[in-house]
Amino acid sequence: MADYNPQIWRVNVRTQELKQEPIPETWVRLGGRGLLTRIMLDEVDAMCDPLGAENKLIFAPGLLVGHMLSSTDRISIGGKSPLTGGIKEANAGGRTGLHMAHMGMKALIIEDQPKESGYWVLYLSLNGATWNKADDLAGLGVYETSARLVEKYGDKVAIALIGPGGEMRMKSAGIQNLDKDRIPSRIAARGGLGAVMATKGLKAIVFDHAGGQKPAIANPDAFKIAQKDYTQSVLNHPQSKTYRDYGTQAMPHMTQSFAALPTHNFSRGTFDNVEKISGETMREFMLTRGKPSDPSHACMAGCTIKCSNIFGGEDGKVIVSPLEYETVGLMGSNLDIDALDVIGRLNWHVNDLGLDSIEVGAALGVAAEAGLMRWGCGEDAMKLIDEMRNGTELGRKLGDGAADMGDEYNIERVPCVKRQAMSAYEPRSIKGTGVTYATTPQGADHTCGLTIRAQVNHLDPTQQREASLNSQLNMAGYDTIGACIFAGFGYAATPDGVVKRLLAARYGWDDLPNNILQELGKQTIKMEREFNKRAGFTAKDDRIPEWMTREAIPENGSVFDVSNEVLDHIFDGIE
Repeated sequence: MADYNPQIWRVNVRTQELKQEPIPETWVRLGGRGLLTRIMLDEVDAMCDPLGAENKLIFAPGLLVGHMLSSTDRISIGGKSPLTGGIKEANAGGRTGLHMAHMGMKALIIEDQPKESGYWVLYLSLNGATWNKADDLAGLGVYETSARLVEKYGDKVAIALIGPGGEMRMKSAGIQNLDKDRIPSRIAARGGLGAVMATKGLKAIVFDHAGGQKPAIANPDAFKIAQKDYTQSVLNHPQSKTYRDYGTQAMPHMTQSFAALPTHNFSRGTFDNVEKISGETMREFMLTRGKPSDPSHACMAGCTIKCSNIFGGEDGKVIVSPLEYETVGLMGSNLDIDALDVIGRLNWHVNDLGLDSIEVGAALGVAAEAGLMRWGCGEDAMKLIDEMRNGTELGRKLGDGAADMGDEYNIERVPCVKRQAMSAYEPRSIKGTGVTYATTPQGADHTCGLTIRAQVNHLDPTQQREASLNSQLNMAGYDTIGACIFAGFGYAATPDGVVKRLLAARYGWDDLPNNILQELGKQTIKMEREFNKRAGFTAKDDRIPEWMTREAIPENGSVFDVSNEVLDHIFDGIE
């Protein structure tokens, strides 16, 4: 393992050149979300056009990726967002991070724009880069595209690819990654990075790690002990069993109990037919229907939690994999749709287009508010998704997200911050998450700091600052080491600072602070805020929509009333 030599892989899509460079000193102790933000600060003009040649698309595995630590092989993908206009990191499970680490890629930086139109498949291996024309793939959905690529390049590779939504430069376009079963189900969804990839002329990137190796470990014995402690904590934590049984779909009843389940375009916090879309009902469907349905599915090799799923129909065919709570919330209760099979099929089509189901669900809610579809009508929702697939004027507006739809149809009730749609946690009922939505540099994103499990009164505006701040710092740290949000249960429950122990053993870093996870989070958020400041963001951008401060949730009478003073000073002390 002594010859393991990680480098920065830099690809220029105009000249089609690959350079492999040593890692700059200031990048060495960063990975994932933190590393890509550092690269953006160092190399990208924050005022650039997100869809222009100056923007960069960056793939960065987390610091602990490559060792099949449970739930800790995620890939962070980032650049300047065409949706928010600021820094964007979207992460995903699947194969990509693991393969990059085994190929010795500290980060992959994709630069410039092609001289001519058209799409390419970029094939990366230990022998370098090969460019293959992708004219035959242009316009195809991600499911057919990935099947053709696997047939051509073999079933051992990792693939990151875009769908027609990205090709059409839709601001809700994400980047899909193969899971361990070679299905392009793991989407780095948020912020429009699929549109950025399209501007680089890339339909897909193939990562072939043949001949690669696991990253070198400075102290294998110490790493093995820390890994065992962490894995045991994951297995023993009661939350792991909940997520193994129900996945993210454990949440509908919980959010309903808080009056925080988005319903009828965020006008209510409870859904009369929540039982029909609950995790319990979905699990019963999958168990009754049998294979290929699977309620406990691992999206990446080595995961012990297995919070993903394969949702199949009564006909024994897969409807979609996975069907997640955020999609059920935004494309189900948010649209008054109460049939899991309908939501699943809508989800499949949105996936095939390569779009973010959260953003599309919110955009459809605004469309229903504008009278463009009937509430509760899956058929109408499918017609609007067809508009997106066909690239009509309305379809492109929908694909650009909820904020653009609100602007176009003069709708006030648009659930966005920094023009990015909120996920399925109502901020007037879970106000700490509202603080996160408002203040994270990423736009409204629950994965940047969900507070639903914080031990606070969620309706008390004076109790939310610390809950949000602590969660935001932790999540930025997890995104930097490459850990899934659910890995946090195991890391938090492990004694003696297992993140510090793992990093020290992996890299030989003996000078790490005990709170290294939060220190990584502080560094990352500080850099993200600096990028956004350079891009023109001010305190006025760190706000929940004004209508949510005066329009109450009917079930509890709550508005979002955390003070601007709290929002403006939440990060005091880290900058």
